[in-house]
Amino acid sequence: MTRRASLPGADELFKQNSPALSAVREVAPEPSVPEAAPQRATAPKAKKGVRSIPRRRVVSVDKSPSGRERHDEKITVYLSPDELFDLDQARLTLRGDLGLAVDRGRIVRESIAVIIADLEQKGDQSILARRLRGI
Repeated sequence: MTRRASLPGADELFKQNSPALSAVREVAPEPSVPEAAPQRATAPKAKKGVRSIPRRRVVSVDKSPSGRERHDEKITVYLSPDELFDLDQARLTLRGDLGLAVDRGRIVRESIAVIIADLEQKGDQSILARRLRGI
């Protein structure tokens, strides 16, 4: 008798939970909508790195950050040991002194919202512009 636990195999761990592409039914286009003219073969291709979606402008300075919700976009930010220490100190201060249990990601998102709002409101005189100019 072995005392090892029985673990699932890789196939069970990494199986797809979403339906296969062949299971998605194809929807026929409506006949009342005229089709667009075919593209010319000599049409210039879009350059790589060029924004294809127009830039989103924040219309309200009061825009709040996303807070506690699932985030699908991700960036990686490298911090020095001192910067990471300061971020953790801020988290502990918020928790200990103010009773706000927030994680580092929430602090970063809130900070970004504040900085972007300041930039939109003050422009060239914003704290972000002034600090970046000093570098």
